[in-house]
Amino acid sequence: QVQLVESGGGLVQAGGSLRLSCAASGRIFSWYVTGWFRQAPGKEREFVAAISWSSGTTNYADSVKGRFTISRDNAKNTVYLQMNSLKPEDTAVYYCAADASMLGIRRMASAFQSWGQGTQVTVFS
Repeated sequence: QVQLVESGGGLVQAGGSLRLSCAASGRIFSWYVTGWFRQAPGKEREFVAAISWSSGTTNYADSVKGRFTISRDNAKNTVYLQMNSLKPEDTAVYYCAADASMLGIRRMASAFQSWGQGTQVTVFS
């Protein structure tokens, strides 16, 4: 099983930017999909973005499309989430997750088997 550690969260003013990192260790195979989810207080965990390790194919939630960019560095076993034009509604704990199922990118939290501990992102206006 893969282990995931997120970093890069923090406090930022609306309109600002943050870059989250997800460092993966353990057995990582080319068919893995790595995703970012977020959970705000009192809300369900929601899909943000995902990327295929092998092809680099990406998928985004409509709420972040055009503002967030997911990327990966295969040599470093690290996935990034560049977040620009941040809004107060982006405030949440952001989680990195990995799916080893070989079923491609799926947007449901239940599809992902490994999870990081989360990193807090707070956007103030």
